[in-house]
Amino acid sequence: QVQLMEAGGGSVQAGGSLNLSCTASRSLRCMAWFRQAPGKEREGVATVSSTSATYYKDSVEGRFTISRDNSVKTIYLQMNSLKPEDTGIYYCAAGFWRGRDDCFFDDDQYNFWGQGTQVTVSS
Repeated sequence: QVQLMEAGGGSVQAGGSLNLSCTASRSLRCMAWFRQAPGKEREGVATVSSTSATYYKDSVEGRFTISRDNSVKTIYLQMNSLKPEDTGIYYCAAGFWRGRDDCFFDDDQYNFWGQGTQVTVSS
């Protein structure tokens, strides 16, 4: 079992920034951030592979940056220019995906999930 713990959520006004972190008990091939707004389905936000290849949801491209530091088994999500539409619970996910493709938002690529951290962006 891999345990994940998110931190860094909070409330910020539109246009502001937040930096989320997720520390894992073990760093895996694919690590990612997902989010879920009230009444909405969970959606992928950003992923990072063991080679540091990244993939973003179109609506956050250019505003969010995902990175990983394997020495401390942590991934980060730097969120700039936040919008009210970014509000939701952000979940850290990790998986031992061994396929040839990089890490995307496929459920099959992720085996472990954190408890989530709330991000609220007000207008």
